[in-house]
Amino acid sequence: MRRLRTAASVQDASDDSLVRWAAQALQAGGAAWEHHGAVAVHAPCLARRRRLILSGPPEGVASLLAAHGRGVELRPLMERPLALQVNELMPSPWVENKPFGWMDRTGTLDLPDEAGWLTDTGQVSPLLEAANPSSWAWPGEKGVARWAGVHDAGTLVATAAEAWSSTDVGFMMGVAVHPSHTGKGLGHRVCQFVTSSLLTLYGTAALFVESYNAAAIALYRKLGYAYREVTTLLPAA
Repeated sequence: MRRLRTAASVQDASDDSLVRWAAQALQAGGAAWEHHGAVAVHAPCLARRRRLILSGPPEGVASLLAAHGRGVELRPLMERPLALQVNELMPSPWVENKPFGWMDRTGTLDLPDEAGWLTDTGQVSPLLEAANPSSWAWPGEKGVARWAGVHDAGTLVATAAEAWSSTDVGFMMGVAVHPSHTGKGLGHRVCQFVTSSLLTLYGTAALFVESYNAAAIALYRKLGYAYREVTTLLPAA
């Protein structure tokens, strides 16, 4: 089992955007390992969770999970098909947590009109409270870098954030459209703006999405994102 000590070494060991996104944790007290082509990154605090993100051949992932996957509030995260294979290899069964989606894309995307980065985020929290109170990103939160938005007569009616980006994977969170302005394409517009900006800066754009949120998944697919189902495996009681 080989220790990976830098984000660059993680990027050399894996082409999985999920793992490459997690590699930012090595600059904030995290750790990473490679074993038989599999990679695990321990992120003490990444997007509000203590995570162990894994990718690669099932046998190698199973060994990394056995060695590094237990701990208080630790959430081992990987693609769901891989998780099901890995669980069959573990000497003691683990319990699958609620699946959700990881979506990513590369390439380029045109910048839309009427959306831009906000110089004043004072209207973001009221918008989130009205349209997306369960948002994982809020103004002033550690790791949340900046907010984009669309205005109508001076009022912020759509927003999305760049948050928890790594050196080569830009991450979008905090998407919200005011309930009185849905159905006008504003969510598509602000997400296109953020995605285009992330692709220019990082080469890859990514996000998490709830697996039951068909409307959001459809919107992101229109913007060129591909969907992968991911899940966490938790130790059985």
